[in-house]
Amino acid sequence: MSSLLWVTALLMLVQGSWCVPERTPKGCKSWTLNGSNVCCDSCHAGNRLLRKCGPKPQDLCTPCRPNMYTKGPTNSECNRCTQCVGVQILLKECTPSSDTVCGCKEGLMCGNDKCSFCIDKCGKGQEPTENRSCRPCPNGTFNDQIHQKCKPWSTKCPNPNDIMSNGDAITDSKCGPDTDKIISPIYVEDETWPLLLTVLTAFVMMLLAIILVTAMKISIRRKRPPAVIKPPIIRTPTDDPRTLIAIECSFHEAEQEHGSSSESLVSSEASKQLIR
Repeated sequence: MSSLLWVTALLMLVQGSWCVPERTPKGCKSWTLNGSNVCCDSCHAGNRLLRKCGPKPQDLCTPCRPNMYTKGPTNSECNRCTQCVGVQILLKECTPSSDTVCGCKEGLMCGNDKCSFCIDKCGKGQEPTENRSCRPCPNGTFNDQIHQKCKPWSTKCPNPNDIMSNGDAITDSKCGPDTDKIISPIYVEDETWPLLLTVLTAFVMMLLAIILVTAMKISIRRKRPPAVIKPPIIRTPTDDPRTLIAIECSFHEAEQEHGSSSESLVSSEASKQLIR
């Protein structure tokens, strides 16, 4: 049991030695001899100068208290580290030789070089005011930068034939050609172009109409069903006198359609029978 306690105590001692913060070197870092004394040229970082010369270099400078720093190697005073509060955010911790670096939350920006306070970040079309807020650019001015003063629109155009179109809160006014005064020389010198263009347009439209009508006719013909030829009606022979009379009439009509050649043939046959 006693051995276990000794091991635990040893581990705690070793761990405690690891957690000891690095101490700032004390005294003068560089010096020059001055008779029997030395004069300090530069203190260690985080030390302030107590006196310029003395018998021992380590007694010429002394470390600053916690949360304090020195701005230079021969400063006689220490400065308190800045604390980031409110809408400020911490960007870099304080060191023995440098102050804390603070920033501002999103949508805000530092009000001075030290960022000791934050102000509203003015976007495009706005400008900052004296009370650290933003306002829209007045009429006739614009701002296309972040957190800048509004500037007046341009008032002159270099070319006398140009006209100026007003800008807005973000863009400047622009100069451009006066389109109402620009006339193509083709239409001034030769007036036949409009007539030729009209005739050409009418011809093209007429050609398209003809093609369309022709295509419709072809399509209708293709869709029309072919003509159906009805077969002749063949009647079955019967003893009905009316049917026989109809057939005989049909036969005689067919005989008449043959013409004079058939009649002469019948006459010759009748003459032969009489002779016999």
